[in-house]
Amino acid sequence: MRRSRAFLCCLPVLAAFLSSEGAWSGQALERPSARPKGSGAVMLQGFHWESHLAQPWWDVLAAKASEIAGARFDLVWFPPSSAAMSDEGYLPNRLLVQDSAYGSQAQLKNAVASLRAKGVKAVADVVINHRVGTKDWADFTDPQWGPDAVASDDEWAGARGAPDTGKGYHAARDIDHTKVYVQESIKGWMRWLRSDIGYDGWRFDYVRGVAPEYFQMYVEATSPSFAVGEIWDDLDVNNSDRHRQALCDWLDSVAGRINVFDFTTKGILQHAVGAREYWRLRDGSGKPPGLIGWRPENAVTFVDNHDTGASTGGGGGQNHWPFPGDKVMQGYAYILTHPGIPCVYWPHYFDWGLRDHIRALIRIRKEAGIGSTSAVSIAAADNGRYAAVIDGKVAVKIGPADWSPGAGWVLALYAKDYAVWTR
Repeated sequence: MRRSRAFLCCLPVLAAFLSSEGAWSGQALERPSARPKGSGAVMLQGFHWESHLAQPWWDVLAAKASEIAGARFDLVWFPPSSAAMSDEGYLPNRLLVQDSAYGSQAQLKNAVASLRAKGVKAVADVVINHRVGTKDWADFTDPQWGPDAVASDDEWAGARGAPDTGKGYHAARDIDHTKVYVQESIKGWMRWLRSDIGYDGWRFDYVRGVAPEYFQMYVEATSPSFAVGEIWDDLDVNNSDRHRQALCDWLDSVAGRINVFDFTTKGILQHAVGAREYWRLRDGSGKPPGLIGWRPENAVTFVDNHDTGASTGGGGGQNHWPFPGDKVMQGYAYILTHPGIPCVYWPHYFDWGLRDHIRALIRIRKEAGIGSTSAVSIAAADNGRYAAVIDGKVAVKIGPADWSPGAGWVLALYAKDYAVWTR
């Protein structure tokens, strides 16, 4: 094994200084020694698939700045802000034009500035694997590129570039990143996003489409405070090592300069809670089975995003790989108490009636100093429950079966099928 390195409203949030005895059965646990916590950041995905319908979305983000900061989010991931053929922004055409279905450039800058004024950093969704033309297949403007900017194995007959360095994307033109002028154009655009729009970091879309060396090049040229890439591959829940090893390999290829979304943890976690197979949340070495078990400092954990989940509490959106709707809070109890950099999905926080629950979990995480590399001691993992102690400061149980960390702990938060204790 290589490791280079919706019962949607649960019960009301209950915080109580209660005895751990009684219905909660369990044994006292040894307190593990803490290690450096790494990043303590928590990110909010600041949109869903249909956010462009609430025009202008940038004004919605600006109006929520105080609330977002008050919930102690450190980062907000913005949807793609360049002009695009698709309202969602994932088929960009004029990169330098920041008027989109989400609002005007002025409104975008105000949203970014409003968050930054509250101490919250803005993360841009950067789509550079592919691009569409301004009016046709590949008439690229703002910035202007020629047919040699399109990979030769693209579907477009006029493509004159080198072969694609990654996987193809059939809905748009695959860009040839071996061209120096394309590289310099993208660097200049991203530097401008930082200096003029005010973005602090990057979320790279579909990084499988371009060789990793180019993403590393763009990060080194722009010095973001945070960067994360999307690698979404098929997962065999009976062999998660292969899946997370692929994430580790990509991390090594960019020298760990860019984090990745922990799709392994999402897949195993939602299968475990859905099938009541909580034993899957402990691997053969006694660690979490996702990327957080091997490379937690680079793992961005999440329950759902704009691709996998619904847009609102009433549904809508893509729903390609949703977390079981009535068990979402079990997911957040897990990722917000465990290592990695947690990312909260906008609809779950603002639309599902879970705001108080999620906010309480973030508070517990922050006050206990839980971070991306916090130590996990798994105490139980069977058909009815999963339980663990993190840094010896926070204990968590998910699942319908009872469990307690024992004497000396205070029950801080509980609702249907989850509970959290603190020292």
